[in-house]
Amino acid sequence: MGIARRKGLAMTTTIRHEAPTDADAIHGLTTAAFLDAPHSDGTEPFIVDALRAAGALDISLVAEQAGEIVGHVAVSPVTVSDGSCGWYGLGPISVHPERQGQGIGSELVRTALRCLQERSAAGCVLLGEPAYYARFGFRPEPGLTLPDVPPAYFQALALGASVPHGVVSYHEAFHPRG
Repeated sequence: MGIARRKGLAMTTTIRHEAPTDADAIHGLTTAAFLDAPHSDGTEPFIVDALRAAGALDISLVAEQAGEIVGHVAVSPVTVSDGSCGWYGLGPISVHPERQGQGIGSELVRTALRCLQERSAAGCVLLGEPAYYARFGFRPEPGLTLPDVPPAYFQALALGASVPHGVVSYHEAFHPRG
């Protein structure tokens, strides 16, 4: 059952939680979505797989059109050096290259944020394009950092009363050993 539906120009998009049988399709989609992305090192599908295997893929949503998975967003817990709890990292987020620019990614982000609010999460961080993610309320927070990342691209959205101050660490799945 879908948790969100959006009727677009071409077809209806259903946003739903990942099913156990979706893992291979999500891997293929994520590979395709990041294949030609200049900021990608090609690890995104493996990050999602590793989060799933570790039980750290707290929210995994797919966008489906006519029975085909055309988008995916992963949400996993992060730690903050000041001890703040309830913070999550959004990403990777993937949309099939032929479906990009149709609002699928935006709907995945909005639905993921609603899921976090329903869990009473304190907030969410992400690494991404400031101009794109500002529309959802994300912004750089001077007291919240991710090492070795330009501050403008590491953004946060408080869902609770305050933003923590400290260094954020993502799950070890984001740091593949080679």
